[in-house]
Amino acid sequence: MPLDNGAIGAIETLLAVQDVSTAVHAVRTCFPELRVTRCDLSDVDTEIPFRSWPHLSLFLVDNAGHCSRLTVDPSVATGLLVASA
Repeated sequence: MPLDNGAIGAIETLLAVQDVSTAVHAVRTCFPELRVTRCDLSDVDTEIPFRSWPHLSLFLVDNAGHCSRLTVDPSVATGLLVASA
């Protein structure tokens, strides 16, 4: 599912809440077709996030190929990586 501006906006709104667990659960509920993974920000500290907030960063994931990879292109994103600070 390519992410359009509407989906990105909705995801950003859901992730803006301060409780990361609540935010991730809300994204999974609203977008069940997306794979949503959560990790610590130190696990991806050398990568540039798609979006950031003080409490977390959002990375887009392209799972279409043999290996998953981070992307900044919402049109190829098939998953999300939410990294909490």
